[in-house]
Amino acid sequence: MPDPAQSRPELSVVIPCYNEEDNAAAIAAAVVAQMDLVSKDYDIIFIDNGSTDRTVDIIRGLCAQNPRIKLIANTRNFGQLRSPTHAVLEATGRAVIGIVADFQDPPEMIPEFVKRWRAGAEIVLATSQTKKVSPVFAGIRRLSYGLQRKFGDYPIIPNATGFGLYDRKVVQTIAALNEPEPFFRGLLVETGYKIETIPFKRPPRAAGQSKNGFLALLDFALSAFAGSSKGLLRVPLYVSFFVFSATLVTMLGALYSIIVGANPRMWLFATLLEFQFGLLFLFLGLLGVQVRMISDRTRGTPLVVERERVNFPTDG
Repeated sequence: MPDPAQSRPELSVVIPCYNEEDNAAAIAAAVVAQMDLVSKDYDIIFIDNGSTDRTVDIIRGLCAQNPRIKLIANTRNFGQLRSPTHAVLEATGRAVIGIVADFQDPPEMIPEFVKRWRAGAEIVLATSQTKKVSPVFAGIRRLSYGLQRKFGDYPIIPNATGFGLYDRKVVQTIAALNEPEPFFRGLLVETGYKIETIPFKRPPRAAGQSKNGFLALLDFALSAFAGSSKGLLRVPLYVSFFVFSATLVTMLGALYSIIVGANPRMWLFATLLEFQFGLLFLFLGLLGVQVRMISDRTRGTPLVVERERVNFPTDG
């Protein structure tokens, strides 16, 4: 983390990038135009997640032209969870704004974020209106949100991607959690600070191709679900409870068969089978609780490894 003694800008804008050579200069210009409307004290941090095109070279050029623009270039692609969060934690603004580089997060919303923050809001999130999608994709989305609500440690904000503004104390709280695979929009809820939402209609990409295919989105969803649902590790314990309950029922069935003179063989077989499954799920549940405890005690993996920084003050 940067030295807290360094002077902080009022606002920091974080822009994650991966192969955004077609959008980097344009999003920088658009963000600068909006930031100039609301503050004279800000910086813009691009974090590049191992791009294989000219994205880093273009951003270096932007840094040379404007000292308010900064660059963090990772040594490789560290994923959609870790890289943007690292940049947010490295930002020094009294509030941090997160926005993607492909214009699907409209920069024109920035003044409203800042207005609400100055009025006392601690977290302001934009929530995109749901696009019309196939019934299969819509069903998967509903299932994902349903599972998260059922098993998650905290509720997430539907259709919020992290586009928004976070007060410095919110960022510091998230940093203190030291989460190695940070599901950022879930961590915002976990902090307990009040969240204000602003709905918007998400526009198409300005240029280039989306890097989020079905498999990438599935991987993100699974990582996010696992990161925000440690209670899921207890599910085998709940299953073992129901299996042992069924075992008791079949034991009673076997006893009834003996009383009435019937053959209890099938009842006894079912009882033995259910008892074995109950022990298995009980063991898995206890193991899951131990895994969660180990995870909570051993956090500390760095989010990314940086290759270079541009326009950052020397901090040792």
